[in-house]
Amino acid sequence: MNFKMISYILGWILIFESLFMIVPSVTALCCGESALWYFLLTAALCLAIGGLLIRKKPERKQLYSREGNIIVALSWILLSIFGAVPFYISREIPSFLDALFETVSGFTTTGASILSEVESLPKSMIMWRSFTHWVGGMGVLVFIMAFLPLSGAQNMHIMKAESPGPSVSKLVPRVKSTALLLYKIYFVLTILEFVVLLICGMTVFEALNTAFATAGTGGFGIYNNSMGGFSSTIRIVVTVFMLLFAINFNSYFFLISGKFREAFNTEVCVFLVIVASVTGIITINISGLFDTVGEALEHSSFAVVSVISSTGFGTVDFNLWPELSRTLLVLIMFIGACAGSTGGGIKVSRIIILFKSMSKELQAIVHPKQVKKIKLNSHPIEHETVRGVNVFMVAYLMTFIISLVLISFDNHDMITNFTAVTAAINNIGPGLEMVGPTSNFGFFSAPAKAVLIFDMLAGRLELFPMLLLFTPATWKK
Repeated sequence: MNFKMISYILGWILIFESLFMIVPSVTALCCGESALWYFLLTAALCLAIGGLLIRKKPERKQLYSREGNIIVALSWILLSIFGAVPFYISREIPSFLDALFETVSGFTTTGASILSEVESLPKSMIMWRSFTHWVGGMGVLVFIMAFLPLSGAQNMHIMKAESPGPSVSKLVPRVKSTALLLYKIYFVLTILEFVVLLICGMTVFEALNTAFATAGTGGFGIYNNSMGGFSSTIRIVVTVFMLLFAINFNSYFFLISGKFREAFNTEVCVFLVIVASVTGIITINISGLFDTVGEALEHSSFAVVSVISSTGFGTVDFNLWPELSRTLLVLIMFIGACAGSTGGGIKVSRIIILFKSMSKELQAIVHPKQVKKIKLNSHPIEHETVRGVNVFMVAYLMTFIISLVLISFDNHDMITNFTAVTAAINNIGPGLEMVGPTSNFGFFSAPAKAVLIFDMLAGRLELFPMLLLFTPATWKK
């Protein structure tokens, strides 16, 4: 284990976090808020500790898969701990565990909150909540890799550990160039949404926060009713951008390159079919709750895209919808977005591979001598990828079950507990019943919140980086 290299990169993480504090600091300065000093103090603390960790460059720079996973897990934990400091020292969130829950929810783009009232927060604190979504959406290490002097192999281990989905590939020959290209696409789409929202009537503050939260598919609202108070036009715009950010970013690279077949691959097509089908069913199911079918379609499409993209914005309380609609929404929470997007969930590509694996096994029973490779987008899927998906699902189910049992000690109802874990591990935000769209997670006990914090981090990092922290063999030299 290359501990010196790990601490060196963690130092850079803290230095970058001090730079991230510029956004809420500028907001506080423009609004004349005293919260400015809390952000400046936190930035100075990050800068000082980060400077100490990078003062001596390690001689041995080799990083392998084990180090890559540990760096990613510790980086996100460190980001969240220091990111929670402004909330805590300002006493806007008096409990450090609650402040940590809010910050982890922000960086992991979950959007689950312990706050019962958001609008009373200083604008700089609201901006910091939203900005953590944007930072965590594409992955902070993906961004930092574009600037750190690491070799391509070292970068790839980190990128694989942080990027959502069963596989990570280079779009261009150099890994650094791939990381920078992905962030350019991310940045352009964010700016585009910001401009469109301004044109549609939002203020600069509203548009910037909404664009940050949508881009990261996070869903922290700046008002207590989330997106419910905005016009239909604005909600339609947000629906479109939530959908765009839930699609694999590689598809945008292929579109720019004129490779339309690769852009609209199997995963993207299946994802869009799922969205359209579930939206149609729910629209019919809830049509009696609204004055017109158009209104039902607007709210159902917003809810479906918000949930499957793991954004978690809300226009109405879907917890009050019929059981069929609620059931479908919970099911697509598990499916999630496309691999390589900013969305959470199991990912559509994994679902496709699992179904193809099941089909192959059934055919093997009927035709034992038949040799058939599983294919995706007309390309054979490597055995390692299929094995990785199967192992991921085992780890996912075990983590889910253990978490569900642990938070059950709080003695809340089954639907609340089940959807709370579902919302946390899939980075969705709202669940049903006591954790519905109009509720929050503040009522859970401290141990239950700790479990949900772990679930949010594990879900965002695809489980294994967080699980490796608790594996004794990981720390052996």
